[in-house]
Amino acid sequence: MDKDIERKILNILDEEVVPAEGCTEPIALAYVAAKAKEILDDEVKKVIIKVSGNMIKNVKSVVVPNSGGMVGIETSVVMGIVAGDAKKDLMVISNINEKDMVKVREFIKNKNIEVIHEDTDIKLYANITLESISGKSASVEIKHMHTNITHIEKNHKIILDRPCNDIDFNSPSKDRELLSIEVIYNLAKVIDLDKIEALFTKVIALNSQIAREGLMGNYGVNIGKIISDNIDNGFYGDDARNRAASFASAGSDARMSGCALPVMTTSGSGNQGMTSSLALIEYARINKIAGEELIRALFFSHLATIHIKTNVGRLSAYCGVICSSAAVAGALAFLNKESYKVVAHSIINTLGDVSGIICDGAKSSCAMKVSTTIYAAFDSFLLAREGKFLHGGDGIIAEDIEKTLKNIGKLSQDGMSITDKVIIEIMNDNSGS
Repeated sequence: MDKDIERKILNILDEEVVPAEGCTEPIALAYVAAKAKEILDDEVKKVIIKVSGNMIKNVKSVVVPNSGGMVGIETSVVMGIVAGDAKKDLMVISNINEKDMVKVREFIKNKNIEVIHEDTDIKLYANITLESISGKSASVEIKHMHTNITHIEKNHKIILDRPCNDIDFNSPSKDRELLSIEVIYNLAKVIDLDKIEALFTKVIALNSQIAREGLMGNYGVNIGKIISDNIDNGFYGDDARNRAASFASAGSDARMSGCALPVMTTSGSGNQGMTSSLALIEYARINKIAGEELIRALFFSHLATIHIKTNVGRLSAYCGVICSSAAVAGALAFLNKESYKVVAHSIINTLGDVSGIICDGAKSSCAMKVSTTIYAAFDSFLLAREGKFLHGGDGIIAEDIEKTLKNIGKLSQDGMSITDKVIIEIMNDNSGS
């Protein structure tokens, strides 16, 4: 492969596979708030929070790490204001302690905080304005990606404006158009291991740690632990498929319930990062697959997730772990030394199976969706290996994989835009707002 193309693909990995503590949408709000407080450099009197509907959806119900079980937009923002460190990006509130949380609760109780649902077509959008007791103000805006700052104002004067950043990173832009499943497959087989081993060793370490925590602790609906327990008591069979679904969903159980352990995210999502990795890690452990083979499979899985998710968009009514599980299906074929044709059909089978799963916000049921889609990934690989696969014209499936991914993008961005609005309306009705 051309070295310049390889370099650009490795840069995509560096941009998209990054550590974060907690669900990335509330953490993004904490990041913006911490940055605004840094710019303001004064005591805050009033907070104005403007957010897109999808940000509301993904912040409403998920527990913020280090918060003592608190949820919501105000909690995330105030934690960023009180004790966040914007220099740490998505680890912005990793050092918050109980003394800080006393101040957070006092701030929420005593300060003027206004949350506005911004009417925008941008799925990932936030603008936080802080006003001080001495009349100063600071405003910070992000669009499209969780730390993509596009605008900063101080005392109503523009100090940063980045129109070059105000593009939709979710469309095949920048270097993303270089990716295809075939390119990823071919590169995964030959890339110098030294160029990817450090990153995926970190993925294995961090994501496995939170999965093990989810298997031991009491988090959310505990689906990962319950599957594991029922393997041990004989309700489920003790096989790689059940163990992989258990391990992957246990990580999501812990993360959605506020576990403060960091994870390696993929395409802006910890659930996608864990789904892309944990099932393969557990499958490799059970089958005693060598470290190099696992690293290459993880390389394939994460890049395939990025490629599929680029078509879908950063935030959508289309559940993101479908993208990751489809990538896992392909990676299972890759790990078993199957042909590119089997890899592609494994992915297509998964997308044809579970593409109806909606994203109705970040919360405990995300872990259930992880387990469901991992089961689908194993089934889809098994069928493809046996020469059974969905054909072009079967519903949303096209005659080849790249056209199928375009169909998935059209379904999620055009077809499900109304679905997204209805989901947000239902969630607002349920909260009494």
